[in-house]
Amino acid sequence: MTELTQTRQEQSLGELFAELTREITTLFRQEVTLARTEISQKVSRVGRHVGFIAAGAAIAYAGLLALVAAVICMLAEHTTLSWWASALIVGIVVAGLGGLLAWKGLDALKHEDLAPRKTLETLKEDKQWVQGQAG
Repeated sequence: MTELTQTRQEQSLGELFAELTREITTLFRQEVTLARTEISQKVSRVGRHVGFIAAGAAIAYAGLLALVAAVICMLAEHTTLSWWASALIVGIVVAGLGGLLAWKGLDALKHEDLAPRKTLETLKEDKQWVQGQAG
């Protein structure tokens, strides 16, 4: 017999359960740490996506205001449309483009997998290990 086997055989049932409890507690703490790390990485990526959406929207908004005004002026001056009709047409086009950009950003966020997959896998393995230790 090995020394470890002899030591385990000499331990009482209470000592074995206490050791198992300590090991399970340590394992649980490690899993929580892994979950925190994995989730923070995913949140960081999502934050970057949201940051790009916000920065792009702010920059585009400034340029868009100038372009919208120019197009409204051009339509009103070079067609028989009134100023309000020119503004309405341009407004509809701009709103459609804005909706398309917002949809694209939301679609990118929907494809982010936020579940801590590695942690879930190791939790399953831990459950099997605990069942093996207890049984």
